[in-house]
Amino acid sequence: MEIVPLASAEEIAHLAADTIEDLVRRHPAAVLGLATGSTPLPTYRELLRRHRAGRGPSYHAVRTFNLDEYVGLAPGHEQSYLATIHRELTDGLGIDRDRVHGPDPADLVTAGQRYERAIAEAGGIDLQLLGIGGNGHLAFNEQGSSLASLTRVKTLTRRTRADNARFFGSIDEVPHHVLTQGVGTILRAEHLVLIATGAAKADAVAAAIEGPLSASCPASALQLHPHVSVLLDPGAAARLARLDYYREVYADKPGWQRL
Repeated sequence: MEIVPLASAEEIAHLAADTIEDLVRRHPAAVLGLATGSTPLPTYRELLRRHRAGRGPSYHAVRTFNLDEYVGLAPGHEQSYLATIHRELTDGLGIDRDRVHGPDPADLVTAGQRYERAIAEAGGIDLQLLGIGGNGHLAFNEQGSSLASLTRVKTLTRRTRADNARFFGSIDEVPHHVLTQGVGTILRAEHLVLIATGAAKADAVAAAIEGPLSASCPASALQLHPHVSVLLDPGAAARLARLDYYREVYADKPGWQRL
């Protein structure tokens, strides 16, 4: 696990964008795993800025898979995660919508198996972008989720629904259920890039990186993966006991760009 303490969310966005672009240049048909919410937005904006300036790679052959999707929203709802990722990233990068995938809540009985099969048929995810919940949840794998879980329906906690209420009119409009990649699904990706910003994530980050492996902090399962990069701003890194060491390791790699 590579812990990368950075000075700001802007620095995180630049390094994350560099990493994605490097992958796509080396592998034009890369499969990207995408997250929604506030945390990845600076990275997406940086990718779009470079693309519009003609500095980015071609994304024509790229395929993407979202981490999760709400259950119970009307088709085409603006807060569905498929509509959100179209709006915030993939349309702007010129990725055809038939190459942009999310869990399909139309048939919940088979939805998880169908999504797992679609990811496998694409050859697996090369790079999965991740955020972390304030309680340590990963995607929508809430506390207590099996660390071997695959894509399935999950019930959201009130805390998670309250965190997401800012995207809706009120907490009452936030769905109670989601389809989410499981922890086991996420761990199958080739490279995991976790972004965390702000002091509100500091406890969860510390538990995930330095705490015990536990379903009480689903993100702690990242400790099992052979290639994880954790990009942190000062607020998110504030509770790490070995922060000075992580800074020393990063400082010893001047000009290091590839994670």
